[in-house]
Amino acid sequence: MSTFDLQARLLYRDGMMLVLDKPAGIPVHKGPKGGDNLEAFFDDLRFGLPRRPALAHRLDRDTSGCLVLGRHHKALEKLGLLFKQGKIAKTYWSVVLGGPTEDEGLIDLPLGRRDAERGWWMKVDPEGAPAQTRWTVLARSADHCLLALKPLTGRTHQLRVHCAAQGFPILGDPVYGPADHKGGETLHLHARAIEIPLYKNKEAIKVEAPVPAHMRPALMALGWREETQDRPEV
Repeated sequence: MSTFDLQARLLYRDGMMLVLDKPAGIPVHKGPKGGDNLEAFFDDLRFGLPRRPALAHRLDRDTSGCLVLGRHHKALEKLGLLFKQGKIAKTYWSVVLGGPTEDEGLIDLPLGRRDAERGWWMKVDPEGAPAQTRWTVLARSADHCLLALKPLTGRTHQLRVHCAAQGFPILGDPVYGPADHKGGETLHLHARAIEIPLYKNKEAIKVEAPVPAHMRPALMALGWREETQDRPEV
């Protein structure tokens, strides 16, 4: 990924924070095996400040969409507190296999580690940490649904595990999806929008990320039209 590519993905910028449109398929930070990661390019996002911005939260390697960076220490402290307190509203779009019979609902299933050696693999666990996700069906077909997912907590792989546990795994999920649907597709999970109440006595900052290319065919089959960038016609 080039510097130009990353700067072109800037969705929002002010004196406190940046919001990037993260592409799917690249981790946000360096892993044990090395390789490309977004943090490696943050020096080019200073925009006049003496230090590079830093991650205010995380998105999975294969998740695309709104990623928030703090531009300095004070900003990171404030953003971190807002995330911890659950005051930042996040909306994800996801194409799932099958789908719920209802139009909306709440998944309330605690999550714990599936494997002690792979701490990021998760499972539904009655003894695990509380985890809640609100969902709304935006469109349906015979085989798929487009869901708007709103996590009320921020557990690792929460949306992926919750959807799979309810019987409608996310399309392209190589870990939690069914074996016959794990190859060839990129994860269809997109951090579509975020609302951040960063400043007192001002409205929350609302940022929306465009639908990524790998999700457009599935969304168009469900009635979405690129020119509207809006919810599909149901």
